[in-house]
Amino acid sequence: MITVCSLARLEETVERTGARHLVTLISGGTQVARPASVVADNHLFLAFNDITAPTEGLTPPGEAHVRDLIGFVRRWNLSGPIVIHCFAGISRSTAAAYITACALQPETSEEALARQLRELSPSATPNPRLVAFADGLLGREGRMSAAIAAIGRGADAFEGTPFTLDLGGPLGAPDATAPR
Repeated sequence: MITVCSLARLEETVERTGARHLVTLISGGTQVARPASVVADNHLFLAFNDITAPTEGLTPPGEAHVRDLIGFVRRWNLSGPIVIHCFAGISRSTAAAYITACALQPETSEEALARQLRELSPSATPNPRLVAFADGLLGREGRMSAAIAAIGRGADAFEGTPFTLDLGGPLGAPDATAPR
């Protein structure tokens, strides 16, 4: 089970889901307190800006970030819930959740996963640079990027509503227990 949320909802989401694994995708210098229930070895912290191309003074997402993400989630391998968050729960974290689903379910179509992501999160706008790196690393031959392009930009929002992808059963469901 993968739950996506914003930094503002991190503590309550980890507590509510019982997650013991955590992925943080955040701009360098942003303070993130790791919830006490997540041990350091089960927390992947990736620091980069939410940009799609190199920009002076900012750190773009890179292939090494995506390699680290894929390695981490493959070690997690569905062993209990995981929370993936970024600042707003809209771009970096939704891209990471999509990448995780593609990495752990290689038999599932990229289009089906992207459509499910859109259904679960109307504001999801997965960072295309992250997806493109994963597309190459996972050997998906452009299908991941095409699927994300097909769902388009999500609805405007300051903060995404937490949602959960259940990789053990049907692809996922909105997180009905999340505070609105």
